[in-house]
Amino acid sequence: MAYSRGVLDRPRQTQLGWSLLCLALFGVLALGVWQDWSWLAEVDRWGRTADDAVDDHGWPWQVLRAIELAFGTVGIAVYSALLAIGMYVKGHTRAWALIIVVTVTTFLVTHGTKLLVGRDRPSWQNTQLSLESHAYPSGHASATAALAGLVFVLAVMLVRRGSVRRLIGSGLVVVMAAVAADRILLGRHFPTDVVGGTLLGAGVVLLGLALYTPLPRSIADKSAPLPQPLPSTRDLAVILNPSKVEDVAQFQALVTQLAQESGWNPPRWHFTTVEDSGTGQAEQTAIEGADLVIVCGGDGTVRQVCAELAGTGIPVGIIPAGTGNLLARNLDIPLFIRAAIDIALNGQDRAIDMVSVRGDEIEDTHFMVMAGMGFDAAIMEGVNEDIKKRVGWLAYVWSALKSLMFPVTRVEISVDGGEWTTHRARTIVVGNVGYLQAGMPLLPDAAIDDGKLDVVLLYPARFLSWLPLAFRVLTKQPRTDEMINRMTGRKVSIRAASSTPRQLDGDTIGPGQELHMECIHGRLLVRVPR
Repeated sequence: MAYSRGVLDRPRQTQLGWSLLCLALFGVLALGVWQDWSWLAEVDRWGRTADDAVDDHGWPWQVLRAIELAFGTVGIAVYSALLAIGMYVKGHTRAWALIIVVTVTTFLVTHGTKLLVGRDRPSWQNTQLSLESHAYPSGHASATAALAGLVFVLAVMLVRRGSVRRLIGSGLVVVMAAVAADRILLGRHFPTDVVGGTLLGAGVVLLGLALYTPLPRSIADKSAPLPQPLPSTRDLAVILNPSKVEDVAQFQALVTQLAQESGWNPPRWHFTTVEDSGTGQAEQTAIEGADLVIVCGGDGTVRQVCAELAGTGIPVGIIPAGTGNLLARNLDIPLFIRAAIDIALNGQDRAIDMVSVRGDEIEDTHFMVMAGMGFDAAIMEGVNEDIKKRVGWLAYVWSALKSLMFPVTRVEISVDGGEWTTHRARTIVVGNVGYLQAGMPLLPDAAIDDGKLDVVLLYPARFLSWLPLAFRVLTKQPRTDEMINRMTGRKVSIRAASSTPRQLDGDTIGPGQELHMECIHGRLLVRVPR
C-alpha cells in the first residue's frame, strides 16, 4: 500500500530549505560562470576530453542524438502535457496545477538565466549540428530534472507498491544521468551547465512542494457537513490487515492525523490475524459502540468485516489495500490512500446489498462482490502468492492464461425458486456488482443496491472462442446465446455435475457442487464519495 511519505510528508520549512539550497548553489554557479572563476574553468575542461571520445559518425553518436531529440524542449513539453492531462482526468487537479506551474517556471528561469549569464557554447561541439543559443544552464538538464522530480512525487503519492516506486525512482536516475552525459559528450554544454540545470530543476520542484501541495483537499474543507441522523460521539475504530501496509506505524499516524483534522476522536486499532481475518475484530468494534469502522485490507478482509457489521447501522469506510479491490472500485472509492481515508471519514453513507451463501462443504457465509464456479475460481487457485506480492494483479493474468481451457462443467441453475435449467459452461459468475479489474463490464447491468443478483455463464467452446467472447463482453453486447448467457433474480442456486473450484470475492472456498445465494437488500452502510 502506498501513502504519502518522504518528501511529501516533510514539513514545508524542510522542503523550502532544500529548495533554497539547490537554488543558492545554482546561483553561485551562475555567478562563477559569469565571472569566469578559474576553478570552474578547470572542471569544464573535462568536457572536451569526454567529447573527443565520441566519434561523430559512430553508433554512440546516433544514440546521443536520439536522447537529445527525445528530451528537447518539444519532447519535455509533450511529456509534461500528457502527465498533466492524466492527473486532471483522474481528478488530481492540485497535482495538475503543480505540474503546469513547475514546468513553466523552470522553462522561464532557464532561459532568463541564459540571457543574463550569456555564456557561449563549448567551442568543440559538432560544427554541422552546433547550437548558437547561450549555454548556462542546460535547458535539457533543468527540464528533465523538473519532470523527473514531478514523476517521482506522483509515484510516491499514487503508486501502491514500494518495489514499483523504487523501480520508477531508479529509472528516473538513469534517465537524468543519460541526459547529463548526452549534453557533455555531444559537446553541447560544459559540465557546470548540466549541474546548474539539474540544481535548478530540483530546486523549482522542491519550491513548488513547499508552496503548494499536490495532495487533494479534504472533503471536510470543501463541502458542508452532512446532517447527523443520530447523535454521535465521533468514536472511530480501525480494523487493519497489517500484512497489507509497508509501515504500520506510519499508516496509523496518517489515519490518526486525518481523523483528528476531520473532528473524529483518536481511533481504536484492531489488527487481523491469520486465525481471524476480520470477523472477531468487527464484532469487538460493534460491542465498543463505534460510530464508524474503517477497514483496511484486501477484498477478503473487507468481506469479513462487512458481513459482521451488516445490520448494525454502523457505517464502514473502506481503505482498499489488496490486489483486486473490486468493492472499492465499484463504489468509486479511489485507490489513492489519502483520498480513500478522507472519504471514509467525511463521505456519505450508502446502503448496499450483501449476499448470503450456503453450499456443500462450507459454512454459511456472505459475499459483497461476486461468487464464481469454474474458470474464474481456478484462476484464484492458480495464483502464486510470491509472484502476486511482486507484480500484483499481473499474477492473475498469468494464472488466467494457464487456466483458459478449464474443463466444461455441466450445471443446473434455479432463479427465484423456479425450475432448474441445464447449461454447459467453463465459468459461472454471480455478481452483486458489474465490473472487474481494468473496468471489464462482465455484468454491466448489475447494481450493488438494486436487491438483485446478476448471473453470467461463459462457454467458449474452443480456445479461439475466447476472442469473440472478450469482444462481446467489452462492448456490452446484450445478445445471449450458448456462449454468453445471463440471468437475474434475488435468489440463485447452482448445482454442478462434478466437484468444481469455487470462490467468493476472490478467495477460494474449496471445490464443491453447490452454491445457494440470496441477495439481502440494503443490508450494509458504507462510506462513499459525496
